[in-house]
Amino acid sequence: MPEGDTIFRAARTLRSAIGGAEVTDIATTVPQVLRLGPRRLVGQHVAEVESRGKHLLIWFAPSDLALHSHMRMTGSWHVYGQGEPWHKPQAFAKVVLRFAGVVAVCFSAPVVALLSRSQVERHPALSALGPDALDPDADLAEARRRLDERRGWTIGEALLDQRVLAGVGNVYKSEVCFLHIIDPWTPVGLIDAHTRDAVLATAARLLRSNATRTSPMRVTTAAIGPGRQRLHVYGRARRPCPRCATPIRAARQGQPPRLTYWCPRCQGPGPDAAANHRADRSSDLEPYPRP
Repeated sequence: MPEGDTIFRAARTLRSAIGGAEVTDIATTVPQVLRLGPRRLVGQHVAEVESRGKHLLIWFAPSDLALHSHMRMTGSWHVYGQGEPWHKPQAFAKVVLRFAGVVAVCFSAPVVALLSRSQVERHPALSALGPDALDPDADLAEARRRLDERRGWTIGEALLDQRVLAGVGNVYKSEVCFLHIIDPWTPVGLIDAHTRDAVLATAARLLRSNATRTSPMRVTTAAIGPGRQRLHVYGRARRPCPRCATPIRAARQGQPPRLTYWCPRCQGPGPDAAANHRADRSSDLEPYPRP
């Protein structure tokens, strides 16, 4: 599933390509959009493109309607020049927006809807979002309050809850827990207050750092270069931990189940002994450089 930084970059690309542009044509296969008469958007202008966590909104003027999309595991937005070959089959196109010389295509997104501003404000998922990690003014104190409400949740599950800090996904969940030497199966209530604050701050910082990169490749390690790894634990099951060389493990966590990666020596036993987790197992470990 695209995480908040990916959606932020997609919004930035769309804003640069179609911001202020007039819609010359629209095609869609989405029943909800078809029922509302999408041709009404022809002749209107793109007033804004914004990301909210993992959600993307394209606003049109003067109607004040928004095209809302959520990519989940399959979706993506592409921008093409007029006549440029598409990278995916047309059959996968959910929405095609045409402008003078530019085509914006939403492929395979499972959630696409045309909404009024009041519907956006009342939308169950959008209205429940926590502070946006990509917002430089994100209220991390509010995110902490929401995290504290989930004292009985594991920290891995709580970090993925978009009602806590919007934009955090599976990569950042695993990486942030590694950086703070926390077992991802530790209940939130067993993590000290300072560490809870630090976890949220690190998640926001890493998301913002990757959102500003020109490359779509995520980097959470302190240094990157030829032969250097970009991520500490995510996607590295059975490879050596960069801190202690113990083989990294992976296991499914939460509902729906998502793979979590962690070091069983640095961070803890994971699901094998959840009742005995401790928030900090780092007393005999050297600090690992943080980006």
